[in-house]
Amino acid sequence: MDSKDKDHILSLKVMRLTRPSLFTGLSVGCDARDLPGEHLNADVRADIAIPQGLPNTGVGHMLLLPQSFGYWRGGGNIYLGETFSCCLCVHNDGKDVVREVCIKAVLQMSNQRVPLLGEDDNELLHQLEPNETINEVIQHEVKDIGTHILVCAVTYLAAAGDRQNFRKFFKFQVMKPLDVKTKFYNAESDEVYLEAGVQNITSGPLCLEKVELEPSPYFSVTSMNKVLPDSNSLVFGRMNVVNPHDTRQYLYCLKPKSEARGNPRAATGHLHRQAGHCVAHQHGRPRQTPDQPAPENAFHPGPSLCSSLSSPQTPQYGDVRVTVERIPNMARLEEQFEVCLSISNICERNLDLYLEFLGGGGGSVWSGVSSRSLASLSPGQSVSLCLPLVPLQTGLQTIAGIRLTDTFLKRAYNYENLAQVFITNEKSKEQEDFFSQWVNDYTLPCG
Repeated sequence: MDSKDKDHILSLKVMRLTRPSLFTGLSVGCDARDLPGEHLNADVRADIAIPQGLPNTGVGHMLLLPQSFGYWRGGGNIYLGETFSCCLCVHNDGKDVVREVCIKAVLQMSNQRVPLLGEDDNELLHQLEPNETINEVIQHEVKDIGTHILVCAVTYLAAAGDRQNFRKFFKFQVMKPLDVKTKFYNAESDEVYLEAGVQNITSGPLCLEKVELEPSPYFSVTSMNKVLPDSNSLVFGRMNVVNPHDTRQYLYCLKPKSEARGNPRAATGHLHRQAGHCVAHQHGRPRQTPDQPAPENAFHPGPSLCSSLSSPQTPQYGDVRVTVERIPNMARLEEQFEVCLSISNICERNLDLYLEFLGGGGGSVWSGVSSRSLASLSPGQSVSLCLPLVPLQTGLQTIAGIRLTDTFLKRAYNYENLAQVFITNEKSKEQEDFFSQWVNDYTLPCG
């Protein structure tokens, strides 16, 4: 039967086990010529909590046991990936011997039930003399966020021969130690840039040992978080300590693999089909390994945590995709240069396209035949076009656009913001030589 704890001769207490912390002494010193003289400095040197030779750093070298001694009634901060540890104490408060004492502990979550103690049928039954205690330590690595309930049950055979049992419940919340926010940037090429902000949402500092991105099968990833591309020096240094509520920004470059380049629509469709599932099957997911900063061998290292990302907004290309393959960074005013474009068929039928030039708002104009038909493109096929362009204004100018028309469906695709070029009005050496030669040829001699 179930009844209250006070009706039983056995009492159950649960004590949460926590790690010790570092104790830092208060260092207050003064100059020897001040009024206190050497008294304050002598107290600092005599304080065992202050390291010798480092009196003013505030760094301690002694461990401080938890100050909240007593029995656990639930609650407290437990973070995802930590090991939940507690001690179950069953004490005989009566004057008679209690036999066949059995202790069971089960951790209940929203979607599962994990037995921690006493589930084995061959479990050894205990016998408790008056004022004796049974101590059992249970541990479990929490892997789910949300409400957890620890259910403890005690069964025993009383002196009168009747079997008694009672239960206790302890509720606690498991929270995330890190929060990840992401942004996706689509480049002019096939590359996609992912910016991940990792924020420490705990009440204490964390040390991020590693933050990496696991790409999906369609993409390869390049980390851009090093000082130099070929060096091992990270932007945040070897000890990446993140204070509470601070954020670290990481940048990654995702490039489609050869099978995705051959059929860009397949890669895009893969991303959309997996939008409601784990991000590891979309673009990727960052893995964080937080460690509590502590002296060597003082604490156990922190766990590896995976944080899900929101679905990226992949660009909609329709049946045709146009990318810039080559374009100069800078060009001179009214000097013709070439823009090389790649036109890809990402649908499942042959495409017959018609090319037309669009205006660039006065900043640039195309040179050559204004419209023409392109060769038929089979599914997954691409064609490269090098088109001449003449800049008409100085400064950072957006190149003139193009229009591609599907002659079968009579559907037009406009591409007006393909790339930008910086236009300067400096004369080239060939122009200066030509002007000097023209002046010399047509200048009449004096006299």
